[in-house]
Amino acid sequence: MIQSFQLFPGVTLRYFADNRFKQGCLSVQFVRPMAAEEAAMNALLPAVLLRGTKQYPDLRAITLHLDDLYGASVSALVRRIGDYQTTGLYCSFMEDRYAMDGDAILAPIVDFVRQLLLEPVTEEDGFCAEFVESEKKNLISAIESELNDKRVYAGVQLLKVMCRSDAFGIPRLGEKKSVEAADAKKLYQHYQRILKESRIELFYVGAAQPETILALLKNMLAGIQRCYVNLPEQTAFCDAGGEHTREAMDITQSKLCMGFVTPITNRVREFAAMQLFNAIYGAGMTSKLFMIVREKMSLCYSIGSGYYGTKGIITVSAGIDQNQEETVRAEILRQLQLCQSGDISDGELIAARKAVLSGLRTVHDSPGAIEGYHSTAGLSGLCFDLEEYRRAISAAKIADVVEAAKTVRLHSSFFLQGVGE
Repeated sequence: MIQSFQLFPGVTLRYFADNRFKQGCLSVQFVRPMAAEEAAMNALLPAVLLRGTKQYPDLRAITLHLDDLYGASVSALVRRIGDYQTTGLYCSFMEDRYAMDGDAILAPIVDFVRQLLLEPVTEEDGFCAEFVESEKKNLISAIESELNDKRVYAGVQLLKVMCRSDAFGIPRLGEKKSVEAADAKKLYQHYQRILKESRIELFYVGAAQPETILALLKNMLAGIQRCYVNLPEQTAFCDAGGEHTREAMDITQSKLCMGFVTPITNRVREFAAMQLFNAIYGAGMTSKLFMIVREKMSLCYSIGSGYYGTKGIITVSAGIDQNQEETVRAEILRQLQLCQSGDISDGELIAARKAVLSGLRTVHDSPGAIEGYHSTAGLSGLCFDLEEYRRAISAAKIADVVEAAKTVRLHSSFFLQGVGE
């Protein structure tokens, strides 16, 4: 069960007591409205913070310190959750009860996070320029790597086309040109605003008592001068009219991506039925798109759908031969129409329900999975707790799924045409 505590204005701790694991975890996320002008800097920031502190000024010193803490780890955490982008740190560490007598891990790792956040290596009123330039190269490499996975690239382009008037179209890591424009002073000034203004989400999973965690985290953040600016609520998709665009590229397999919208988000009770619709329609190997369009009709090499519940967006992605574009488009729409007309069997519903419930059963398999699910659910505004969600999935009928399907409509598409075919 999640317990929530307000440490300071705009600072929330979500606490999950669990003594099943040898490892605990702690995440620190600064939550920002997704914005093109700062997305890249937010993505760059945690990597720079992880390069050194005043006490541990380089990666070697940090590695030796974490080794002393029984192999604890700290990594960068950058997420896109609906209208929000989060930037921060994720720590994994051994529970104190498994350490040798007299050794502590939790308090030292929290203090180390404090140093990463509040005592970074600086020079001339900015971060260390060497660190920033090095991490810029790494981030640009990560952004450019999308070109190597054409399925991912096409999906990103679809969201850019679809969400021209909605911040959800901004890539999670920002744009390459924005990374290139960042420098050590600009990034440091931006970080000072983040510390002062942002909503801060803390998430702890482990066996320590709440009062212990609260005391440690209050001390960790006590040195920040705060002037919290309220974070806007999550919103449904901002519909500015659809577009259907295409791009040619020297590849052997074309990629068709189609974007659909629905007013059903994860903040309304119909969300469970929409999740089941997505599983029946295109998510998984028992779905209509996979079983019919790929297996029975052999129209594509790969196909699947994804549902962004925070915004009410469904995407379908297919790897196809160029000359099958119109046929595949038509069949994707026909399978949607079949769902909307009630052509859903008991077997399809059972398979979809099993798939969704199976995914939910893995939520508590590790501290990282617990943090990832519940932290994201809390920020996205999910209207169910986990048990309510399971019950809603189990109780949904075919009629509920059909009603959800009827709200779905095509909005935009992107076709990456392979000129090497």
